[in-house]
Amino acid sequence: MSRPDTIFHCKRSEKMKDERITTDILCIGGGIAGLMAAIRAAELGARVVVAEKGNVLYSGCGRMGNDHFETYIPEMHGPDKDAWIEELLQTAKGEILISKDLLRAQFMKAYDIVKLWDEWGIPMTYQGRWEFAGHSFPNHPMTHIKYEGRFQKKVLAKQALDRGATILNRVMVFDLLRDGDAVVGAVGSHTREDKLIVFDAKAVLLGTGKCSRLYPSITPGWLFNDPHGGTQTGDGRAMAYRAGAELQNLEMPQRHIGPKYFTRFGQATWIGVVKDWYGKPAGTFVDKPDRRYGDMICEVNKLAPEQYTQTGKGPLYMDCTEITEDDHDYMMHWMENEGYPAMTDHMKEEGIDFRKHPIEFATYPLRGGGLIVANENAETSLRGLYAAGDEAFGDISAAATFGYVGGENAARYADAAKQTVRGDLSALIEEKKQMIDTMLGRESGPDWEETNIALQQIMVDYAGHVRNESLLKQGLQHLRRIKDKAQNGLVAHNPHETARSLEVLNMLDIGELTFEMALDRKETRGLHNRPDYPFTDPTLNRSHIIRRVNEENILDWRSY
Repeated sequence: MSRPDTIFHCKRSEKMKDERITTDILCIGGGIAGLMAAIRAAELGARVVVAEKGNVLYSGCGRMGNDHFETYIPEMHGPDKDAWIEELLQTAKGEILISKDLLRAQFMKAYDIVKLWDEWGIPMTYQGRWEFAGHSFPNHPMTHIKYEGRFQKKVLAKQALDRGATILNRVMVFDLLRDGDAVVGAVGSHTREDKLIVFDAKAVLLGTGKCSRLYPSITPGWLFNDPHGGTQTGDGRAMAYRAGAELQNLEMPQRHIGPKYFTRFGQATWIGVVKDWYGKPAGTFVDKPDRRYGDMICEVNKLAPEQYTQTGKGPLYMDCTEITEDDHDYMMHWMENEGYPAMTDHMKEEGIDFRKHPIEFATYPLRGGGLIVANENAETSLRGLYAAGDEAFGDISAAATFGYVGGENAARYADAAKQTVRGDLSALIEEKKQMIDTMLGRESGPDWEETNIALQQIMVDYAGHVRNESLLKQGLQHLRRIKDKAQNGLVAHNPHETARSLEVLNMLDIGELTFEMALDRKETRGLHNRPDYPFTDPTLNRSHIIRRVNEENILDWRSY
């Protein structure tokens, strides 16, 4: 079906305008990590700009709120931090391939961040006490405090602004600028105005989140039905890769579990028991609702609903029908903070009551995996480039902690880089303007949506639940063909569609790297399932690295 002529068009009567912004620190992405970096860097006297392609009040995984924050509290957990970290690796961190040294670095600082948030107006206690609940096994160390995070983005944005940071909403940053071996800025496109923005920065922090539209959603016709929000499209990873930074483990996808069709995180927010149609518990962790632990089958086996269906035993339900009134009110309080109001309002309209009706749960589809390689200081492999949050570490606690750490280290780096001499980047900047001008000037061609759908189909068919050498090689050929068409033919009718097209180009890069890394990982591990290499190779329990050198991809393995 062709697009109607009434669509909002941007006529190309002249080339797009450009604006140049000079700052010390550029935070790309206004999620938890980007805002925390801005807060800390501005505190240290740095000039800070936060560039967010949406609006910082409603962007990122934390846009609708959160109710759990993992933290180590010495007076609650005792001196054995290693035992506590091992507990995390069995539960919330189990699907993230990450070094224990990074976890130690996170939890040396996380408690300080908790106290800061509480001081700033994000309630981190419940009825005057630390409330540990969810994400933990019965009779094991508790790892997550409950907190009231519904308005956390508003609070953090205010803290950044109060310290003098500048927030630019509706700016899609799509490429980094390098001078020699250092990152010295970035280029962005305004999503509402016909304008290119060039950032001249002494240091850049990436905090753009995961890659959530690489694979189809649970409702393929609705591209944005994803618990992360559909705007997380691997932008930071793609920019970092093109600039020459190291990425890791992109071939290791992730999955989640939650209410079917109405995708939400927060499985630990529910107080119920996961049961089959006949009321039999699917797991062995609880047999009645328990507000402290929930049902850990959601944590340890996110594939359970899918497996039940495939074996003819499904569906599975989150059954809260035996919940007490006090526990029901407690659960609804935390659902409000975890970002569930749209779902709970819908259920109320439909006459669905958790106390009467079990809620069908589903295993959500694959989502892109991997991270930007960053150390305990949030430093990447490129000078002047930092990364935090889902970009490099995962979850809200890590986003807050390493965002703060990254902002501090970026500010110190920028302070020492006052005399940095930058080369002439005008040719590169003109090239970016020409790319967008061409996209907006085309009369016909594939648009971002059909290209995104084609990419998703290739990813799920050839780098999906089952992979082998022939599938991966064939899929890589298809993807490169689509990528070539997109790079030379994508059409955008206005600045908003330009941003969507730039997202798709980023995802095409990430998809191509996923195929290359999946071919190189000759084993089965986690959700990387290769029947042609059916066993897990213990010598490959390492970080799988890819980087671009002189237009060639270099693959390597490195100990965590």
